[in-house]
Amino acid sequence: MLLLTTFVATLLGLATAAPQLQLGRTTLTGRDITLLGLEFFGGIPFAEPPLGHLRLRPPVLKTQLDSLPFDASNFGKGCLQPGGNVTTFSEDCLTINVYRPSGTKANAKLPVLFWTYGGGFQNGLASIYNASAIVAQSVARGTPLIYVNYNYRLGPLGFPQGQEADDKHALNLALKDQLAALEWVQANIGVFGGDENKVTVFGESAGAIMTAVLFLNSPTEKFARAAIFESGSAATALEFQAAHREVNWQNFVSGVPSCASLAISGNTFNCLREANSTDIRLGLLNALADAQELFAFDPTIDGPGGLFPDIASTFVNSGRFARLPFIAGTNLDEGTTFTPTTGLTEDDIRATIISSLSPPLVAPSLLNSTADELLKLYPDDPALGSPFNTGNQTFGLPPGFKRQAAIMGDITFQSQRRSWIQAASRVGVKTYGYLFTQPQPNGKPQDGVSHVSEVVFVYGVPSDRSASALHLSSIMIDYWVSFATSLTPNDGLGNQRPIWPQYTPENEVLLQLDGDNTTVIPDDYRKKQIDFINSNPAVFHHRRALLRRRPSD
Repeated sequence: MLLLTTFVATLLGLATAAPQLQLGRTTLTGRDITLLGLEFFGGIPFAEPPLGHLRLRPPVLKTQLDSLPFDASNFGKGCLQPGGNVTTFSEDCLTINVYRPSGTKANAKLPVLFWTYGGGFQNGLASIYNASAIVAQSVARGTPLIYVNYNYRLGPLGFPQGQEADDKHALNLALKDQLAALEWVQANIGVFGGDENKVTVFGESAGAIMTAVLFLNSPTEKFARAAIFESGSAATALEFQAAHREVNWQNFVSGVPSCASLAISGNTFNCLREANSTDIRLGLLNALADAQELFAFDPTIDGPGGLFPDIASTFVNSGRFARLPFIAGTNLDEGTTFTPTTGLTEDDIRATIISSLSPPLVAPSLLNSTADELLKLYPDDPALGSPFNTGNQTFGLPPGFKRQAAIMGDITFQSQRRSWIQAASRVGVKTYGYLFTQPQPNGKPQDGVSHVSEVVFVYGVPSDRSASALHLSSIMIDYWVSFATSLTPNDGLGNQRPIWPQYTPENEVLLQLDGDNTTVIPDDYRKKQIDFINSNPAVFHHRRALLRRRPSD
């Protein structure tokens, strides 16, 4: 992320004449990135500031601006989150950003890539994702496109928890921010030269999860024609009803000085809407510090008519989801960065598995037998653990680390990607799958090819500057751009690269993304283990509780 931030500052500094365009009655002044032949327009509000009486409410869409001239030369502030302060981040953060090729005309009708960042639903901001390499390469290969990203509310402001939030229909506000940003694109991207009918939504981790959840029961098909999911499926998220996390909401309110006395009252919203942002930030920090889970504020089951009406498997297994073409993939070692380095004996791992499975809706005997079977399927053998393909090496950590990391990665990411892509392909959706396996020489050895490691390759700035890494980054951009512009990763333009076969029930294959060996592989790794996980959705659907906070975090 530091690389991306530095790249942003460098490229935005290489500017000359400021481009302008007319958005309604407002003249937007952006920034010209001369070196790459790009234009940037940023910090544009897509919703009213969610402050005061609008706090803890769905976004109020804002397709036009109030001021006649508007300085769109920089990103807006990120939403409130840990780190920084109320001047670094802000509640007035619902802004959107656009990269386009220089000189793009309003009637150009270019395809659009729409990014939702990750960060565990409690961190993240649009400004660290510089799409210059993506857009510049799209031009160079003869398939120019426009890139859009945006900020959404985080933590308790984006994903309120507790019965009061449920009663007030104030759940999944960040998902509604995402829909509002997509609606803004529908209304305005034509002014920037984009085609509102050719939008590909993509995201990573939390951003992929949010996008996948919107495939279950939202108007996504009105706003997009395709998607790319990087390390996240709808069932990756913790699938609780809001009341399950009442304590998390109480921790948030108890940290807001002016509302602390109301924390357990079940009547907190009015006070919270009167609080200032400094107090709200203190509550946010308190909620995250006291959380026993690594991610305490996730998308929440919101019942019939909601955006997340039921556990994802209910929709995935019945084929009730948006029928849009998509790419979905994972990294080789998704579980390592989420696995603690202590408490890794077999008894510890077994206790964690049981505490992480469904609550008393499932009989204790089934929970116990499920834990027993998982421990058999993932034996105490470092050579079989994650990071994979590292033999008996334990990196100075307890042997149970690799065992737990393998279980964690498969339950949360690998099994859900496979279940999702198999279900979609069975009903005729055009899908493509990948497994990112590129070695990470600049990372921690115990993390392997970890969660998030593919992002800098998609954005063209891998920290590893070897020929292998740079080549992989370039062909990944080609695959992503090709899919966004032609609904296939195989348009034959740009770098010479392997054909990426469509994933079908008769041909369940993935593209292994490795700079030295990008090739087609069968989607059957750890088949027995993942089949077992996917055969028990009623037991496993609360999988994210496996994530525990590392002592050093």
